[in-house]
Amino acid sequence: MQFSDFASPAFFANPYPLYEKIRAAGPILPVGPKAFVTGRFAIVDALLRDPRMGKTYLQSVAARYGDEAPARPVFQSLSRTLLMMNPPAHTRLRALLMKTFNARSIEKLTSIVEATTHELLERAASRAEFDLVSDYALPLPVQIICRLLDVSVADATTLGDAASQLVAAFDLAPLDEDGLRAADEAALSLECYFHGVVEQRRAQPGDDLISAMLSVEDEGSRLTDEEVVSNAVLLFIAGHETTSNMIGNMMIALFRHPQQMEALKHEPKLLPRAIAECMRYDGAVQMLVRTALEDITLGDATLARGSVVFMLIGSANRDPAAFPAPDTLDFARSTGTPAVAFGAGIHYCLGARLAALELDVAMRALLARFPEIRPVDLDALVWHRRNNLRGVTSLRVRMR
Repeated sequence: MQFSDFASPAFFANPYPLYEKIRAAGPILPVGPKAFVTGRFAIVDALLRDPRMGKTYLQSVAARYGDEAPARPVFQSLSRTLLMMNPPAHTRLRALLMKTFNARSIEKLTSIVEATTHELLERAASRAEFDLVSDYALPLPVQIICRLLDVSVADATTLGDAASQLVAAFDLAPLDEDGLRAADEAALSLECYFHGVVEQRRAQPGDDLISAMLSVEDEGSRLTDEEVVSNAVLLFIAGHETTSNMIGNMMIALFRHPQQMEALKHEPKLLPRAIAECMRYDGAVQMLVRTALEDITLGDATLARGSVVFMLIGSANRDPAAFPAPDTLDFARSTGTPAVAFGAGIHYCLGARLAALELDVAMRALLARFPEIRPVDLDALVWHRRNNLRGVTSLRVRMR
């Protein structure tokens, strides 16, 4: 097993056959010096919850790109986010950000999500055919984040494009020099943009998440401007393509399983369970990374201190040891074992509540507005060349 196995056209189109081989080959497999992959649910779930596993992001960068790479702007930018921190720095920062998010009432979040959804569907309704990705799924979370941060929705496309370039740096297969250069430029442009926004909010606070981040306090601790900027960038990269790809993946799953689509149309109350099952069946987030902070033994598997583990949650969610008939999309599936969709442990997704709300509103509104929606050509799908995020570049649909 090597990094290049995760960069073939066949893998991008359908990673699940490779995941099956990885699960069968053993609990933890080497992919490089002190670098491993695992695709078994029990191992992934245990490691995500184990306090002996942590984040050494720049070490994982060095494992893939060499010792000089961590100094690059893209990796430095990502290393400053909550996503890449360990306690006690993580504990302090997460507490402050949780207070910021909890201050946003569910009613306010819902009204922003519903208004944005309605606007995008109104535009689509005037056409007999549209691209579900570029016209709906992709702009939806970006415009929602713009409104939550109170930055111009006119900037959404530029910010979203930069976020896409930046998030490519999370991939297991290393980027080439052109990809790295684009990611560097994206990181610098996003940080520059949000430094400007922070300056404005310092002078004129508003009712938005950036103003809230600047004012929030927990036991005398406050966020620095640098922390506000880094985590505003994180909101974009974490909430952008994860949600948009999941909308696309769910619609593809429904199109390929018409009986499940019909069941959902006739019983809208099934939607929360349908979303959870689609996130298990073909989730947008396919991989998480952790490092062993000390020697760890799990059953027959041993990890030496400093081992970087790429956890294939897309594989874990198709593990037959955890989910009977895992390759079947089943909205009646028992909820006894929850899928690893938003992570677990101290790094459980900070934006899970917002993501769940976006998916619920987006799917409910789409299916209610266009009950006869159907794909133009499911055989022509082009999947992103990513191994950490799964989704298609385009999904053309007809409404009637």
